[in-house]
Amino acid sequence: MSISNRRQFLGTATALISGTVLTSSKIFGAPAIIRHLDKPNSRIGGVQIGTITYSFRDMPDQSAEATLQYVLDSGISAIELMGGPAESFAGAPKNTVDMRTMFPLMRKRFEKQPLTDDEQKQLADADAQAKAYRSELQKWRLSAPMSKFEQVRKLYNNAGVTIYGFKPDAFGLQNSDAEINYGMAAAKMLGANQVTVEHPGNDAQTLKLGQMAQKHGIRVGYHGHEQQTPTFWDTALAQSPGNAMNLDLGHYIAAGQPDPLGLIRQKHDRISSMHIKDRQNPAHGKGNLAWGQGDTPLTDVLKLMRDQKYAFPATVELEYKIPEGSTSVAEVKKCVDYCRKILG
Repeated sequence: MSISNRRQFLGTATALISGTVLTSSKIFGAPAIIRHLDKPNSRIGGVQIGTITYSFRDMPDQSAEATLQYVLDSGISAIELMGGPAESFAGAPKNTVDMRTMFPLMRKRFEKQPLTDDEQKQLADADAQAKAYRSELQKWRLSAPMSKFEQVRKLYNNAGVTIYGFKPDAFGLQNSDAEINYGMAAAKMLGANQVTVEHPGNDAQTLKLGQMAQKHGIRVGYHGHEQQTPTFWDTALAQSPGNAMNLDLGHYIAAGQPDPLGLIRQKHDRISSMHIKDRQNPAHGKGNLAWGQGDTPLTDVLKLMRDQKYAFPATVELEYKIPEGSTSVAEVKKCVDYCRKILG
């Protein structure tokens, strides 16, 4: 299917799901047509290869419909969905911060890289805007229409894409219990079996999130960066069966951890999903490289998942520099093809 025809299909499907097209005998056949369209399949050798939609953060249109198109063009059939596309579809207030500009600066700050005076000012201005926006968003979330998240699920499912994870910024220390409940309820409506959150480093918070996740019948996957160790998740995992690991394989290697396969074998039943990228170990500079150029044992890990029939998905997270003339969509597709050569 051509890109233009796919976009026309997505627009029609959205209108149908949203109820903006009146039912008539002429369109009753549309669901049957949708069911028989070519759909992506990124379950390879029994391993579900997915992507986090953060991978497409540089794309100009961050709507739910455009994000779905990026996923389809990447050949992906299951995803971890960031909060933005789903919440904007549901009618959330618009964020005034240009996140495409701010993401690189936020990462530099998070990784404690030096910032220029201008970058520090940009971040300070963005922080002030973000604080006001969070207050507005919090009010909206308390009465957000859950039916809209169900419509997102139907839109994606009809196109052949399953949403297994949801990552809104609703589970942090600054969020109320009402917001946490909202985020977990929205995840369920999207069809997700897990929500993901940066590990808060706070035992009381992980206990609360795990208990709340159990009530919703889902799991919380805690994401880590270079603070990941073999025991990083142990307290949270002991607190509740609602707590799980969102292991980041690339960051684990950049942290200098020597035996990721041993960790996966030991705790595979508590891994809700795993982010995959190709980073270097500390001796080689910790770089985030095009796949096949770093030190991350992607081949060994993917084959382990295949051979042991582990159920958790492997989630492509695109973080290496996009080559000139390429796009994040094209690069995610390359990552999926890389996995296909290993597992196919």
